[in-house]
Amino acid sequence: MMGSTSNNHTRRLPPSPTKLPILGNLHQVGKFPHRTFATLAERYRSPLLLFHFGSRPVLVVATSAAARKDVAACPYGEYWRQTRRLCVLHLLSNKKVQSGRAVREEEVGLLVNRIRQNVETPVNLSELLSCLANDVICRIAFGRKYSATTNFRDQLVEFMELLGALSVGEFIPCLSWVNWITGFDARVDRVARQFDELLEGAVEEGVARLEKQSNVMEDDGQAPFIDVLLRLQKDGSEASHLDREGIKAVILDMFVGGTDTTSTLLEWTMSELVRHPRVMKKLREELRKTFHEANLDKLEYLKLVIKETIRLHPPIPLLSPKQLTQDATIMGYDVPSGTMIMTNAWGIGRDPSDWPESPEEFWPERFLASAAAADVDFRGQDYHLIPFGSGRRGCPGVSFALAVVELVLANLVRDFEWKLDGGVRGEDLDMSECVGLTVHRRLPLLAIPATVSDY
Repeated sequence: MMGSTSNNHTRRLPPSPTKLPILGNLHQVGKFPHRTFATLAERYRSPLLLFHFGSRPVLVVATSAAARKDVAACPYGEYWRQTRRLCVLHLLSNKKVQSGRAVREEEVGLLVNRIRQNVETPVNLSELLSCLANDVICRIAFGRKYSATTNFRDQLVEFMELLGALSVGEFIPCLSWVNWITGFDARVDRVARQFDELLEGAVEEGVARLEKQSNVMEDDGQAPFIDVLLRLQKDGSEASHLDREGIKAVILDMFVGGTDTTSTLLEWTMSELVRHPRVMKKLREELRKTFHEANLDKLEYLKLVIKETIRLHPPIPLLSPKQLTQDATIMGYDVPSGTMIMTNAWGIGRDPSDWPESPEEFWPERFLASAAAADVDFRGQDYHLIPFGSGRRGCPGVSFALAVVELVLANLVRDFEWKLDGGVRGEDLDMSECVGLTVHRRLPLLAIPATVSDY
């Protein structure tokens, strides 16, 4: 693993571990690629590392400085530009985020009531938070919930698992038959068909609603995402480049990006709060003074807690890969066309050069330690913390997800004390990971709630 690439007389390639025939470096990635990449970047002392997944070259961006440089290397297609603009203006605008307030409050209220009915008994917070995220996204995207549908949750879990799985045939075409032998291809086809049927039904429901309101061509702010897209398509304006399959693809992206990311962030935040009673108490004191969704912006410590959790536990540690369509030079290294670029947001968030004070420790106050730390933003403008991407490639749904996360955490911490089942101390909580589309807890978070007034 510590070997380097051979000298190249025409190109200066980034450092690379020694690769094997056919496999390339796939055998070195391990169960936790984000951790492997961070370790190797430290060993090579390089901001960039070149791997080969089978025959495909993969450039891993390991530092904030390198992440800043790589932004200009990947061009944007016209279809991507139009679709992103559509989402930003009509689906994920501040107005649209605010219009979902009633849905968020109602679903969080149901969650709180369910927990109240189970005080002093262990509850599976991981499952509850996943269900809540699904229900909120379904109502806002489709106009109704699907959580009560038979086997819907099982389908969703399998879908997320397949999205995060490594397909051998994708990187080693000559071994694509392995996917057939293992049944991977059959699972992908089955799950894709199931979700296509779900989305097709949602589109049909949206078409029916639109026909009933044929004289209304403006979005009143309350319409589900799918209705907004159908209305814009019918109007022949900004969604004219989307056909029926395109609309389903946009909604699926919203659904996938919103559910697992939101629930994973909530799960890790509650885990860290249970492990750190001091932080939990300080946050509760802030919340007990004044709290309502209308004044969430005033809850400064809540924002610090979320920011610190995102730094340590970015839901997607390796940002969505991009592919170079032409040769590029990044930080003095020559990177050939066709190279896949992966940014290690997890490694950057724990890089001692960016976070010199105990980077592995959960300490929300680090963002108050200096003016520079206080200015760190995780919405894509500061490359020290890019859990949702950066620049124009940053996730446009950040505000939407945070509106859910902030409201849920505020209610759970204000109204309940939390302790671990079986008398386990917070510092002994198992924080091991499980890698899929997102990196979530390997074990579900089981905790015992008690109303605050009981203490």
